Amino acid sequence: MIRPAKILGVLAALVAAVVALGCVLAATRTRARWSPKESAAYLDRREQYWREWPLAATDHGTFCVSCHTAMPYAFARPALRSIAAHPAPPAPPAPEETALLENVRKRVRIWDETEPYYKSMPEQSRGTEAVLNALILAGHDSESGKLSPETRAAFDILWKHQQTAGPEKGAWAWILFDNEPWEAMDSPYYGATLAAVAVGIAPENYAASTEVAAYVAALRDYLRREASAQTPLNRVNLLWASIQLPGLLTSDEQQTIVNEILARQQADGGWSTSTFMNGWKREDGTPQITHSDGYATGLATLTLDTLGPSGNAESVSRGLAWLSKNQGRWEGQWDAYSLNRRRHNPYSNVARFMDDAATSYAVLALTAAARAPKLNAPASDPASAPAK
Repeated sequence: MIRPAKILGVLAALVAAVVALGCVLAATRTRARWSPKESAAYLDRREQYWREWPLAATDHGTFCVSCHTAMPYAFARPALRSIAAHPAPPAPPAPEETALLENVRKRVRIWDETEPYYKSMPEQSRGTEAVLNALILAGHDSESGKLSPETRAAFDILWKHQQTAGPEKGAWAWILFDNEPWEAMDSPYYGATLAAVAVGIAPENYAASTEVAAYVAALRDYLRREASAQTPLNRVNLLWASIQLPGLLTSDEQQTIVNEILARQQADGGWSTSTFMNGWKREDGTPQITHSDGYATGLATLTLDTLGPSGNAESVSRGLAWLSKNQGRWEGQWDAYSLNRRRHNPYSNVARFMDDAATSYAVLALTAAARAPKLNAPASDPASAPAK
């Protein structure tokens, strides 16, 4: 027979163990530093999943390049390698980086033979893909400083699909599924900002080439003409594009958008994507998430930091501090939330789309700060080399 005193002792020990475990878990909720290695592992895992996901498969053994997972990954993953512990040589590209680049190059090489991503909307699919292909390849070439033949071909395809008449003259037809922030009625403007980034970062002063002057002028005109009608989130993307493509906005116009961003920074130093959406409603009627998330905080911090301190240093430092403290405890990701519906399983593939983009933009903001620590941002752990 077990004595009551012994039972009470066992229960007390169990309670103490539970309390101790709770303290350990609570302590891991907030990081003092972010981990590039864990970020790289998460992004590689998600890009591999996307590449192998049957619904992402396209013809000729290729896969769709997505705005949420593949495109941001193409920029974030090299940035992680760029902050590898010095003086060690830069880590080689991850296998998923190589696979993504080869996929894009192949789609460009056999453009006339490939099928659009969505056969039911061929023009929109072609326009979207043309922008993303040019952006990814221009970003890759910006590392070497030389424009490759494939990237020139991607730009030729881009200009071929630029609209030449109508209200979206200068932009591109875009995939529309009534899903914010990348596939809704205002997304052609988002796509045009990405095209401007692609042109601006392309090496060999491509933006000033006489052979593309008329196309670039039409793009600039569209972005300026439609700027006032955009959501604040699209205007953040416009600001980022204007940094990459000088002359797109005046300094006063840039400052107006900066003020819009600063006005939305939350008390914890982060930003919430839903507050940039002008009251966009979820289709299932559930309330929007309004607390800070990785997507808005990463994008806003990156944009403000890239623009330069000029009065924004404190806001950037607070944004970087939020990012440093809010990396996922178990998987290395930053969380973000669907603007369109409540995701009942936050670990499902589709629910992770926002996390994928959030993690990439968080990485871009933090690595930019690590390369130029002028704002005294929380440093990454030098011992945490990016995963190879």
